[in-house]
Amino acid sequence: MSSDDDLFSGADDFSGLTPLEARAEMARLAAEIDRHNRLYYTEAQPEISDREYDAQFRRLEKLEAAFPELADPQSPTRRVGDTAEAPAAGPVATGFEQIRHPVPMLSIDDLFSEGEVADFFKRLQKNLGAERVPVTIEPKIDGVAVSIVYRDGVLDYAATRGDGATGDVITANVRTIASVPGRLPASAHPPAVFEVRGEVFMTNEGFARLNEERDEAGLPTFANPRNSTAGTLKLLDPAEVAKRPLDFIAHGFGLVEGAELASVGAFHELLDRCGLRKNEPIWRAGTLEEILAAIAELDEKRHGLGHGTDGAVIKVDDRASQERLGATSRAPRWAAAYKYPPEQKETVLHSITIQVGRTGVLTPVAELEPVFVSGTTVRRATLHNQDEIDRKGIHIGATVLVEKAGEIIPAVVKVTHAVDGAKTYSIFEAVGGCCPSCRGPIAQEEGFVAWRCTNFQCPAQAVTRISHFASRKALDIDG
Repeated sequence: MSSDDDLFSGADDFSGLTPLEARAEMARLAAEIDRHNRLYYTEAQPEISDREYDAQFRRLEKLEAAFPELADPQSPTRRVGDTAEAPAAGPVATGFEQIRHPVPMLSIDDLFSEGEVADFFKRLQKNLGAERVPVTIEPKIDGVAVSIVYRDGVLDYAATRGDGATGDVITANVRTIASVPGRLPASAHPPAVFEVRGEVFMTNEGFARLNEERDEAGLPTFANPRNSTAGTLKLLDPAEVAKRPLDFIAHGFGLVEGAELASVGAFHELLDRCGLRKNEPIWRAGTLEEILAAIAELDEKRHGLGHGTDGAVIKVDDRASQERLGATSRAPRWAAAYKYPPEQKETVLHSITIQVGRTGVLTPVAELEPVFVSGTTVRRATLHNQDEIDRKGIHIGATVLVEKAGEIIPAVVKVTHAVDGAKTYSIFEAVGGCCPSCRGPIAQEEGFVAWRCTNFQCPAQAVTRISHFASRKALDIDG
């Protein structure tokens, strides 16, 4: 587990600010946060890392705490849920029916250091009057929060979190997810009303496959699995949603009628009986030392879970204690999430290889000095298209920062050290305007970002078409 990093260890003493300066800084931070929300959710073109965004958000929170009389009621810190929608890459429903959550669907406060975890646990001890406070620790899934309501064991409706009070009804799309049962087994004796809350997400393998298909088709790829999931849930056609690799894991509940769930453990037992997938692995702890050990152990295991995670959620186990602790307008006081810093490494971009896909799309791939990132050695990373290369100023010989996008796919984040006088890489110039496989002409079709070989007889296209034809999604030919 890491200690405080530079983003979160800066001075937070605002005593030198005048009220006018504090108000101006709050307005600046709020505008920046709103802009980055739009870039991330609406345009799928984030300019900063999640960690940098979190640091801005935390600074605004602390500034508002220092000057509460100046805090804007419409501040991003007062909102629950996403403030913008992700692009769906398909016809999107803009008029979803709205529904009020029977119990407010709140967010969760983030912790960024061991010190903040310690402060959170001390507050639990103080408010509950106990030295040992039983808690659970589980992965924070990097997905989209949804509420699924069952009545008499039958799926009634599903909704997004929205603003925490009301959400969009997305029942038809959620019904397409294989891990969401339409009916709970009668033998499980489900509650008369059972509001299950959890995350819809994409598996690592499924997300990688989806982006490969979009790359080959010359379509913009999704920035990360969460972005893709959010967009998919907003598609008009459930049949199209069914083609996307969505999954669901339950991690909490809202309204329950006809059963008593006295602890997190009792909730998990009910999930098992009902055939609903629960969040795993899970640790139980009662002291700060045990919590920190669990967070560190989860960090070692989470890369093998098959889906993106970005933190460890700490929850008070006992339901009565949860109710005693209560909640703020934004988040419960009985839970918090430690956010793991993303692992990023610098390496050198030695060359760029151009691959030709089955639809003729030319995809640039960075050939890197091997570097160990998030559990594997990274040697190559897709650069997607010329627009991405131009935006990041990619050129051969540059030192670049590499991470696993969504902890899955190797990605070049940015250039950290440029080569003096180097020119941004041009796909067209590099291949001389010709396909590197067949030397046929290449073109950039209107409305598309990719360069494409226009020769249908291109050998590279033929090979990849045959490979696709024999793949699992087509004829499923072994060997």
